[in-house]
Amino acid sequence: MSTDTEGCGTAAEPPERGYPRDHTAIALLPVAAPSILGLFGFAAATFMVAADLAGWYGTAETPQILFPFALAAGGIAELLAAMWACVSRDGLATAMHGIWGSFWIGYGLYSLLIALGVLPPATTDATAAVAFGLWLVVLSAITLVGAIAATAENIALTTVLATLAASSVLLAIALLGGVPVIQTIGGYVLLAPAVLASYLAAAMMLEATAERAVLPIGRRRTVQLPGTGPRPSPA
Repeated sequence: MSTDTEGCGTAAEPPERGYPRDHTAIALLPVAAPSILGLFGFAAATFMVAADLAGWYGTAETPQILFPFALAAGGIAELLAAMWACVSRDGLATAMHGIWGSFWIGYGLYSLLIALGVLPPATTDATAAVAFGLWLVVLSAITLVGAIAATAENIALTTVLATLAASSVLLAIALLGGVPVIQTIGGYVLLAPAVLASYLAAAMMLEATAERAVLPIGRRRTVQLPGTGPRPSPA
């Protein structure tokens, strides 16, 4: 019987046994940057709601008409992006898309309950206004932390999150203090992250398809988007 061993008493691995392992190609999913979907969904929902808050259009019934689209684009799309970002190990995208996707789903359900007469609107009920305002305080704090973390990524994302945190603070003040004019100002400020998020999503989409930077985003470090790097040739 052969007793040839290699280090620490472990038998040497036959050469043919290591062949499949050494010649296996590993494909990582997802193959597209999840934030492209998340940012576009956020931008669409935020722009429509912000324009209503700023007084560009709408009546008292408008939020009840907007809520299914806000729930789908801002809520479901962002939450899906958060889950895919988690798979791709992007902690910042997971946190921001996850918390704001959850908010938009909650906003949609709240608007539905208002339409059904189950809950009072925050614009006319003091208790609802305080509760909604405190939710925005918490969201603004989380978003501010995200903006600080985004300084390591790129300027565009930092600006999106910073303006989103600022607009959330203004809307929280409007609800907690009962100041309609601040709500209007907050609506105008909320338009900024919507537009900036759309720009950033467009820049990421163009970069993914062209495999080069097309629109500047002020990148702080080189980040390879999933699916854009050269594919290794089989050995």
